[in-house]
Amino acid sequence: MTDVLSPIQQIVKAHRRGETVGLYSVCCSHPIVLRAAMKVAAVYDTLLLVEATSNQVDQFGGYTGMTPAQFRDYVQQLAREQGFPAERLVLGGDHLGPNAWQKKDAATAMANAETLIAAYAAAGFHKIHLDCSMRCADDPPRLSDETVAVRSARLCAVAEQSAAAAGLPPPVYVIGTEVPVPGGEAALADAGAPTAPSAAAQTLDVHRHAFMVAGLRDAWQRVIAMVVQPGVDFDASHIQHYAAQQAAELSAFVASQPGLVFEAHSTDYQRESGLHAMVRDHFAILKVGPAATFALREGLLALCQIEDELLPEEERSQLMRVLDEVMLAKPQHWLAHYAGTSEEQRVMRRYGLSDRCRYYWGEPEVAAAVQRLFANLDAREVPLPLLSQHLPEQYLDVLQGQLGTGAKELLEHKIGRVLAQYARACSRNTASLPEPAIC
Repeated sequence: MTDVLSPIQQIVKAHRRGETVGLYSVCCSHPIVLRAAMKVAAVYDTLLLVEATSNQVDQFGGYTGMTPAQFRDYVQQLAREQGFPAERLVLGGDHLGPNAWQKKDAATAMANAETLIAAYAAAGFHKIHLDCSMRCADDPPRLSDETVAVRSARLCAVAEQSAAAAGLPPPVYVIGTEVPVPGGEAALADAGAPTAPSAAAQTLDVHRHAFMVAGLRDAWQRVIAMVVQPGVDFDASHIQHYAAQQAAELSAFVASQPGLVFEAHSTDYQRESGLHAMVRDHFAILKVGPAATFALREGLLALCQIEDELLPEEERSQLMRVLDEVMLAKPQHWLAHYAGTSEEQRVMRRYGLSDRCRYYWGEPEVAAAVQRLFANLDAREVPLPLLSQHLPEQYLDVLQGQLGTGAKELLEHKIGRVLAQYARACSRNTASLPEPAIC
């Protein structure tokens, strides 16, 4: 194991020696969200961990159209434009494994997964979540823990080789198979209870054994976290909040494992007090994504409502109508998530907590409508009463002279208020500090 600890390892080490400190992971590719995240990290003086998922970014482009190297360049360019320090920006890969190729046989899916993880490691993604929990076409209905662990070790070996060949520091790893459904459950009744400590111990043991058999002793020393279910989740309209007493045994288990913390997925929409409690209880890596794009969508809708008041109908962007038309024409990203009548589905498409509309902001028609909205509003002065009505939190900072009234600036501020909760939960001694302006 290298003697030089990466910034992520330093935070994990600080947490394990008793400091109430953690990491928040922003799982999003939208430039407005990422700029907001950089502003928050600058205000709170935190590390910024940006993660791409295996279906979002892969060797074929994923649904963003970006390979790992392209995503890296894209995020780093945003950071340069923001003046955000490169040394405080860390990239991570989430759910890296055969996820996108589950309909193929295991040999083909794992070969694709090897190429995927090699591309991530070579591009400098430092934090790698090894996730081989999903079954492939010729697998039994339920994979054994041993199979999952062996496949994860196989991918770890590829990541080690790829990072070394690129002259990069060795990655840190996250293991674990008990993962909430990415992006939230279809129904909260499907959500799981907190992981049993015995199940966490079994996951840890079989992975440790698989790594040792594969000759990955040094890499095992860089396994910093396990993904478990802490008892938090959400669906389209409900939130399962963190209950510390229900996760107490799980928290005690990880406290007995030197150098290890838990990674919590689907922490979106948790109360800020719950986020602080999770970090305290060793769920020290908090993943957030849909809550940030939900705030983006809320802000865009508010701007549309302001636009409606200021412009005749024929000059408006009609963004929300365009968005829904595109979602109806291409329903693959939301149809399985929103049940009910057509009217109930319409409401969830626009307002659902799972925020499936986040997959559509890059569609050409939607992107053009967003740009028209920005141009319409930035070409005129937005009256303060309309800001007060539709963006009241931003209005207050505008009054204080801490925020301008540009459309993107207002959106970044709104998203920043969500992400700031995570920064405070993960930062040293910020629990009682007043919230600074994110501008």
